[in-house]
Amino acid sequence: MALENNQIENSNIDNDEISLKELIIKIKEWGSFLKSKWKIIILTGIIGGIVGLIIAINHKTTYKAVLTFAMEEEKAGGGFGGAAGLASSFGIDLGGGGGGGAFAASNLAELMKSRLLVEKVLLEPISIEGKITSLAEYYIEINNLRKNWANIPELENLQFLPNTKRSNITFKQDSILQQIHKSLIDKEKLSIMQKDKKVTFLNIEVTSENELFSKTFCESLAKETSDFYIETKSKKARINVDVLQRQVDSVRNALNGSISGVAFEADNVYNLNPAYNIKGAPSKKRQIDVQANTAILTNLVVQLELAKITLRKETPLIQLIDTPILPLEKEKSSKLKSIILGGLLAGFLFNIYLIFGRIYKNVIS
Repeated sequence: MALENNQIENSNIDNDEISLKELIIKIKEWGSFLKSKWKIIILTGIIGGIVGLIIAINHKTTYKAVLTFAMEEEKAGGGFGGAAGLASSFGIDLGGGGGGGAFAASNLAELMKSRLLVEKVLLEPISIEGKITSLAEYYIEINNLRKNWANIPELENLQFLPNTKRSNITFKQDSILQQIHKSLIDKEKLSIMQKDKKVTFLNIEVTSENELFSKTFCESLAKETSDFYIETKSKKARINVDVLQRQVDSVRNALNGSISGVAFEADNVYNLNPAYNIKGAPSKKRQIDVQANTAILTNLVVQLELAKITLRKETPLIQLIDTPILPLEKEKSSKLKSIILGGLLAGFLFNIYLIFGRIYKNVIS
């Protein structure tokens, strides 16, 4: 029995040695086959290098604008919690609920790429060589889009004036803005990322073939996002302040009128016989109005000041850390690198083609 086991083990070892020998022989055969084709492989590599060089020469220089900003962190409680508690005693809801909503770091990238904000950026006025124009017009100019519109009558005189209202945009303008928006939010042209989840610093990276456009679009997008945040987050608080201010002004005017009325009635009853009490009634009524309006005004002034505190709490979303400074970082394909990569890729693909071609012939034969 032991003899049979030894024979089986020796047979397995022999099979392993045969398989290893066959593998080495096959590798040598394939190596010899590829060596026999070295001339055409080198020629293919040279052709690939030439193609890589042509691609590098035709690849246009791009400019990257990078803007770093800090996200605001909404904290519950704190000083604002005290103000909210005091305000609640007067029956006022100052808001201040938690939750980042659309302005959370995870949602900010999509918000910045939204058509709403990008269109606002495209339609805002910019100064180019002393001429005021819109960023959309500048984009059309630097990309020579009007040459492509030369034979299209509807687009021949199409313009995007600065500060054009959304309600005044025509159907054709809307279509062009949509195409520009799709082009600008391409992941190779616009990147908004958070480097680390533990850090609230975010980067906006804009890449284009025009240096000034990259810088302007990057800065304008950050500004529009900040303005949109202020308008959205502080809208309720601002309305509350406006309403309270009107109420304070109204009560103050009424109080001033009551004070003048008291003085007027007091003049009418000056040196009046005390036996005529009815004559002093209007003056007493005016004094009651003064006291009531004073109490109301005191309450409203407290509410107004608390509402102003709430409004001041609504700080901008974006705190700029670094802004793009001219000249911007250039991104240009290296000719040497393109030649090497093109040659290696072409040679590698051709080797695969030769190997599979030989395998296919062996299978058929």
